[in-house]
Amino acid sequence: MKRYSSKLARKEALEGYLYALPWFIGFTVFTAGPIIASFLLSFTNWDLIRHPQWISFGNYKTLTEDPLFWQGLKVTSIYATFSVPLGIAGGLAIAVLMNQKIKGLSVFRTIYYLPAVVSGVAVSLLWSWIFNPDFGVLNYLLSLVGIRGPGWIYDEKWALPSLILMSLWGVGGGMVIYLASLQGVPTELYEAAIIDGASSWKRFWSITIPMISPVIFFQLIMGIIGSFQVFTQAYIMTNGGPNNATLFYVLYLYRNAFQWFKMGYASALAWVLFLVILTLTIVQFKIANYWVYYEVGR
Repeated sequence: MKRYSSKLARKEALEGYLYALPWFIGFTVFTAGPIIASFLLSFTNWDLIRHPQWISFGNYKTLTEDPLFWQGLKVTSIYATFSVPLGIAGGLAIAVLMNQKIKGLSVFRTIYYLPAVVSGVAVSLLWSWIFNPDFGVLNYLLSLVGIRGPGWIYDEKWALPSLILMSLWGVGGGMVIYLASLQGVPTELYEAAIIDGASSWKRFWSITIPMISPVIFFQLIMGIIGSFQVFTQAYIMTNGGPNNATLFYVLYLYRNAFQWFKMGYASALAWVLFLVILTLTIVQFKIANYWVYYEVGR
């Protein structure tokens, strides 16, 4: 009987590995393989035509002397600094509004969520028209109240703020997540606070925020990662201009890899980006111990 059981266990294990084999092959070929290859290529000089030449840390040394690298890092950091808090605050504010008992609530929720499902290229083309200084909707609306609108994405000073403003377009995606977390807050906590005489603002800060803090933390992490990977808006709308005012990090990486064919240098850029995101994520997890509240049980 034991022999039969061990044979059956080996058969089940073999079948399990066979079923998982396609995933292992796909992961090795399309994920793990390219990751290892890019790491090795970051220490080489390769233009896709000649064989890669080993230059050790040459690419990383060049990075520190490259002004466009620092410009890309600066632009991306500024964008992340403003767009992530705005996205979190905007999504939470809309979720709070959509959590009220009002007529036609499902319609309003749909309206706010719909922009989040539109593809990046379509959104970029739409906002290019909105930001047009000559016939754009935004400047037209400003002219109705006697304000002469700026050049937006065509103005060096306004280009990056324009893209930060545009980032609010997708807050509906975060709204859905916040809405689910708001509906999970125990109502008895609000009832007890009302009995104690707490105002609505006090209830929001003392009950709502702590109870949904894990969701806010999740949105913060995902927002930081996403903001450091911005590419489509800059590529379609400004192509990094004017005067490199919107030269996002990933756009500069793309240029090195697929326009100038500096694959080794682009790989080094990719690994620096990975380290930056990893560092920021670890820091956020460390800080989370001081403000994120996890409910152990009711």
